[in-house]
Amino acid sequence: MELLANAKINLTLDILRKREDGYHEMQMVMQAVTLADELTVAPAQGVQGEAVSNLRFLPTGGKNLAQMAAAAFRQATGLGGEVDVSIRKRIPVCAGLAGGSADAAAVLAAMNELTGAGLSPAELAKIGEGVGSDVPFCVLGGAALAEGRGEVLTPLPSLPPCHIVICKPPFSISTPQLFGRVNVRKIVRRPDTSGVAAALEAGDLAGVARRMYNVFEDVLEPRRLAEINEIKAALIDCGALGASMSGSGPSVFGLFADRARAQEACRRLREAYRDVFLCAPAGSNV
Repeated sequence: MELLANAKINLTLDILRKREDGYHEMQMVMQAVTLADELTVAPAQGVQGEAVSNLRFLPTGGKNLAQMAAAAFRQATGLGGEVDVSIRKRIPVCAGLAGGSADAAAVLAAMNELTGAGLSPAELAKIGEGVGSDVPFCVLGGAALAEGRGEVLTPLPSLPPCHIVICKPPFSISTPQLFGRVNVRKIVRRPDTSGVAAALEAGDLAGVARRMYNVFEDVLEPRRLAEINEIKAALIDCGALGASMSGSGPSVFGLFADRARAQEACRRLREAYRDVFLCAPAGSNV
């Protein structure tokens, strides 16, 4: 079975408090986008399933999120056997775009179809909670308010038709280190999460764009923040209605109403960066 696994962007990311279980209470508005990995899921050729991709450094066995998802499905349903997963990675890794979670969600959907289990998207999302915090959203797609660790989802209307430019600079950011730098009581600037949700309800692209923010930007190392801000400035200079960092970074995205301006932003950014993508909002899987 062949599937696409859509990336996500964070229109907002806020951290409300540190929880007793060690996790942080999050509040985010997330949007699926058409930038996607290509997966093929098939019965395993060997005793145990493998996950192979065009990136040699990714794990191939049980530590790969795609194989973790297959194992979680089998454990939850008692259905299906080992599977081999072939992944053509287009979503950059360690980029704040939920590439691994998207692959896991696609495997859950494939297992559901191949076994005839007939689980609902909500039931698949519940299985995905044990695989990763972003997996439930990637199962459902579209747009949603995400709370808790990111697994408590309230569907929202997707972004109105627009063009999204994503740029990943050539470095990675440690998510645990970012969380370690966050002092919730000292967060000064926060996104207007309720305003973004209301703007999505109204189909107001500009209203979404001017309310976006990611509190992780405030705890980046100065040299990393400088490069993030340079990319945001380039997107705005090219006509983006707004720009922000996605997830724990370092990917930056801009929302454009005009395709020609989005294409110009891609051209300009590709002079300095390899990983630059032009994509669009992706709809719900429900």
